[in-house]
Amino acid sequence: MEKRYYPYSKYLKETFGKKVYKITLDSGFYCPNRDGKISKGGCIFCDEVGSFSRCGDSKATIQEQIMASMTHLERQFKAEAFIAYFQSYSNTYASIEKLKEIYDSVFFNEKIISISIGTRPDCIDNEKLDLISTYKVPWIEYGLQSAHDETLKWMNRGHDFKCFKNAVIETKKRGIKVCAHIILGFPNETKEMMLQTARELANLKIDGIKIHMLTILKDSPLLKYYNENPFYLMNMEQYCEIVCDILEILPPTTTIERIAGTGYSETTIEPKWVNRRFEILNMIDKILIQRNSKQGLKFF
Repeated sequence: MEKRYYPYSKYLKETFGKKVYKITLDSGFYCPNRDGKISKGGCIFCDEVGSFSRCGDSKATIQEQIMASMTHLERQFKAEAFIAYFQSYSNTYASIEKLKEIYDSVFFNEKIISISIGTRPDCIDNEKLDLISTYKVPWIEYGLQSAHDETLKWMNRGHDFKCFKNAVIETKKRGIKVCAHIILGFPNETKEMMLQTARELANLKIDGIKIHMLTILKDSPLLKYYNENPFYLMNMEQYCEIVCDILEILPPTTTIERIAGTGYSETTIEPKWVNRRFEILNMIDKILIQRNSKQGLKFF
C-alpha cells in the first residue's frame, strides 16, 4: 500500500536506485552533556549507556562492525548498498583530525555509498561541517527533542532551540541534509506545544525527522523523577493521532525516518506499547485514511 507520508525507504530507492540499508556503528564517541563539559548527568531520558546506544560493539573496529552487518543484511534483506551510520552518543565530539580518521575509515568498501552522523547541535562548528560536506551524500542527525526552551531546560539538554536552529541553517548551507529527532509526551507540554515544535521544523524545511514517544528507561534519571512525580503518559492511539497531526504540518519532501521505535523491551519501564512497532505503523496508516489526509496537507 502506498504510504500517505514520505517514508525513508522510498527516499533511499529514489536517491540510489537500489536497496540500501543503514549500518549502525559505535566508534567510542561520548557526550559533553555527560562528562561535565556542558553539564553532568546527561539528558533526563537517557539511560546509563546513552539511550539506545547499543547499536554496535565498540570493542570491534569500524571495519569489523561494517562487515558483520553487511553479511547479515545481505543475507536477510538482500541489501545492495549501505550507509555508515554513526549513532552512539555525539559523533562530532572529537578533534577534526580524529573525526576525519574515523569517517574516512568507513569507505574501505565500495558498497558504502553514504554517511550519516548523529550528534548534538552544540557539538558542531564550521570546520567540522566543512569536513562532513566532503563525503558522499552526507546526513547529520541532530537531537532537538523539543523547540521549547523550558522543556529543554527541564530535561537537562544543555542547549536551547536557537542553538539547534543555527546548526541546521549552517549545515544546510553546505548541502548536508539534516534529520531532526523530536520526542512527544513531555509532562509540561500540551498538544499545541508539540505541534509548534513541528511547525518550527517545517519552517526550517527539515530534510528528515525521527519522532519518538517519551519512554521511561531502566537506570535513567527519568525513572527516578517519574517515581517521585508521576505524570500522565499518552496511550498508543493518542500518540498516533499527534503523529498524524505532525505529518500534516511537515513539508511533503521531509523524509519520515522513524515514527515507531525499535527499542529494547527489557529496558522499557513505561509505556510498554512503544515496542509494538507494527501496530503503531498500522494505526497511523488507518488514521490518515480515516481523515483522508496525508503528509504536507497543512504545510504552507
